This record gives sequence, C-alpha cells and structure tokens, in this order.
Amino acid sequence: MSYFDDLAYQFIDGEWRSGSGSWDIVDFNPYNGEKLASIPVATAAEIDEAYRAAERAQQAWADTNPYTRRLVFERALRIIDDREAELAEAIAAEVGGTHVKVGFELHLVREFLREAMQLALRAEGRILPSPVDGKENRLYRVPVGVVGVISPFNFPLLLSMKSVAPALALGNAVVLKPHQNTPICGGGLVARIFEEAGLPAGLLNVVVTDIAEIGDALIAHPVPKVISFTGSEKVGRHVATVAAGHFKHAVLELGGNSALVVLDDADVDYAVDAAVFSRFIHQGQVCMAANRVLIDRSLEQEFTEKFVAKVASLKVGDPADPATHIGPLINEGQAEAITSLVGRAVGEGATALLHGTSDGTLVGPSVLGGVAEDSWLLHQEIFGPVVVLVPFDGDDDAVRITNASPYGLSGAVHTADIERGVRFAKRIETGMIHINDGTVHDEPIVPFGGEKNSGVGRLNGDAMVEAFTTTKWISIQHGRSRFPF
Repeated sequence: MSYFDDLAYQFIDGEWRSGSGSWDIVDFNPYNGEKLASIPVATAAEIDEAYRAAERAQQAWADTNPYTRRLVFERALRIIDDREAELAEAIAAEVGGTHVKVGFELHLVREFLREAMQLALRAEGRILPSPVDGKENRLYRVPVGVVGVISPFNFPLLLSMKSVAPALALGNAVVLKPHQNTPICGGGLVARIFEEAGLPAGLLNVVVTDIAEIGDALIAHPVPKVISFTGSEKVGRHVATVAAGHFKHAVLELGGNSALVVLDDADVDYAVDAAVFSRFIHQGQVCMAANRVLIDRSLEQEFTEKFVAKVASLKVGDPADPATHIGPLINEGQAEAITSLVGRAVGEGATALLHGTSDGTLVGPSVLGGVAEDSWLLHQEIFGPVVVLVPFDGDDDAVRITNASPYGLSGAVHTADIERGVRFAKRIETGMIHINDGTVHDEPIVPFGGEKNSGVGRLNGDAMVEAFTTTKWISIQHGRSRFPF
C-alpha cells in the first residue's frame, strides 16, 4: 500500500526523514503477518529537534487569527472525506479493524475535527472586578506553547487526532509519538493530512520511537508544557511521575474495567445487544469496553442463555470481510496473554460458558461465569474478547460490586425506570456512565475521562480549552495606586 511506503519516516520541521537510530520499528499487519513498513527509530537528538522546531513555529501560529487557523481543519476534514476508502484500508491493515470499527473511528475523527474548528474560537477571556479603585482585571486564555502527545494502538487515528487537533486549534504546536504497533495510522497519516491541509511547517512533528531508545526524553524535555497520554495504567503512572518531576501538566486517559449492569426490570433482549457490542467491539481492545456484565439474579438464566448464544454467533476472521465481527488482536503477545488469562481463570474455578479458541492473533470470544468476587479477574482490565458474567441481588449489591474496582472509566445500566437508572448511575464511581445504552461512547463536546486508576483530567469540548491553554492575569491601574513606602 502506498500509504505505508510513503509514510514510513519521521516528520520533523515539515520534512519527511529517516530516524538515525540503529534499529527499526517494524510494522506488521496483525491478521496475516504481512510486513507493512520498517521505520528507523528516532533518537533523543531527534526528539530535541522536533521540540525545538515546534517551539520556533508556535508563537507565529498563536498570533494567527483564529478564523485563519480554523481553515486548516476545514481542509483536513475535506481530505478525510476524499480519502475515506484509503484511510479505511490502512486502518484495517495496520490495526486489524473490522468494517464496523473502522466506520466508527472515521466518523469520530470527522466529528473531532469539526469541534476543533469551533475550539479555535473558544479561548475566551474575562474581565473581573477589583476591590482596588481604578483597577481593571483581565484574564486571558493563552496557549500553553508546545504539547507532547502519546497515542495508543487501538484507535490510533482517532486518539492521535483527538489531542493533536484541539491543541493546534488553540494555538499550540505538537510533537506526537504514536504507538510502535501503529506508526502509520497513529502518526504518519496525521502528519500527511495536516501537511496537505496547509499547516505551517514545525507545528506538528511526528516521532516514531521507543522508550528503549529515548528513555524519558519525550516527557522530560524542557519545551513541552503539557503531556497528553492515552494508554495503560502502568505506563500512565510512569508518565505522571516524570511529568510531575518536571512541573508539567499531564492529561492521562488510562484503562478501564467497566461494568454493564442489568437491573431486574430491564429489556433483556436489548440489554444483551448492548452488552455484546460493549464487550466485543474491536475485539475488546477498547478502554471503555464492558469487562463485567452484572445481571440481577431474577434475570440471570434468561440473560445468560441469550447472551452466550449471541456471542457464539459472532464471526471471527479477516477484518477486511464485512461479515467479520471479531478480527485479530494487535499482536501475538497480546493473543497469548488473553488465552493464558482464560486458562488461568478456568483453572482457578471459573466456568467457561463459551471458551474461544485461538489461532495466531485470532482469539475467539470467551464468556466466563462462577468467578469469585475477590478474584483478580474482576479487578483488572481485560484487553481482549473475554467477558465475565456476575449475578447480583438488588441495586445495593450491584453498586457494591460495580464499585469494587480500582478503575472508574465508563459504565452502563439498563432499566425500565429512567430515574431509577439515574439514581443508580450517581452512585457509581466512574467518569462516565450511560443509561439504557452501551459502555463505548465518545462525543466531541462532552467531557471524557475517568476516576480512580482510569486517569487524570478530561478531554473534549471546553475541557480541551482547560487542558491546552493557561490563564494569564493582566491588571490595569487606570488611576494612581498608593504605596505604603
């Protein structure tokens, strides 16, 4: 594919160039093992070059009329519309995304670009009163300067664009490091889209590298003021520690262990559909996915029978086939980890209501029951096609079980009584929860983020202004102040 040949480079200060590291990051198709690209890694010296280029370009961009800045995002949106088929093919090849997943990702990319166009105009100031006669207090929202973005592999184009576009729209420059498994969709494509859209050189730089090569250089570098990281809790803890040590603000969107809860008055068939989608979209490689499905004991038998039957009907295979529901996991290591997880759970007493088989990176769905409440399985993120069914006795019991997790990202509750659902939702320790819907949702103007170990800060809408600008107080004394000496 031309995209993989053309974009297998670093993008620094408006130039496509090879990294100077002594080894390559090799990009594979997770379904068939085809080698897509081989990219010499960027070194710490190139990290420095990328940040310095961003620093040089940023001030002129911040001074650019925001109505002019937003034209770049209008053009980027048209490019995505014009290249939709090629982009879809690239995501399917590099990420293993099914048709449903690819469509979902490209739809949200467009929506976030539309929101970025509005964000360019939303850094609004304020004038505040003063107890001092003749004084005027002006508060300005100004760009932080340079933002470092580290994106994950599961929705690489979306989750890179989600931070990159707002940061740029608000007058910042960006250095983006995509995940090693998705350097093209998470990095090269983002750079190419903005290059063709007319973004001035230096404002967006993409470095394809690994911590084994650069250590903490991307986070600890003196230029960036904000680090936006999306990924695992383990890596997020490290990012937070290093950023705090260098007085940088970190926005952390981390893992989840979401529960979809089915109360005793729920529409069982509808809840089954919502739960199946919430767990198995993109093979379960979604931070908001429903790891746990909690069912009121009065509905347990009916729900379980229908749920297992629907999951068993899901087609596992080639993501390029429109009929496929579950494609490959991102690499064989992840597939082995998920297979091992299921084996360990069954070995410790869990019941495999459906036990998926594995073939390379293809792992069939597993449905587990009979898991003890104190089991490790209920307290960790499962990044693959495995779900645990948990019965409960009444709303209070469901709240207790749902909250017995170190994570708090998303969730859902199903009930015929909307206000009952709202009361339930308010008791759940999570950043987001949905009534009579799935757990996997993202909307450009609604604050997105989690509680507990699921992250720090919020993205989307006005939260982007908070994340990527800072407040500056300028006071004006219109008369003459009196000083005590």
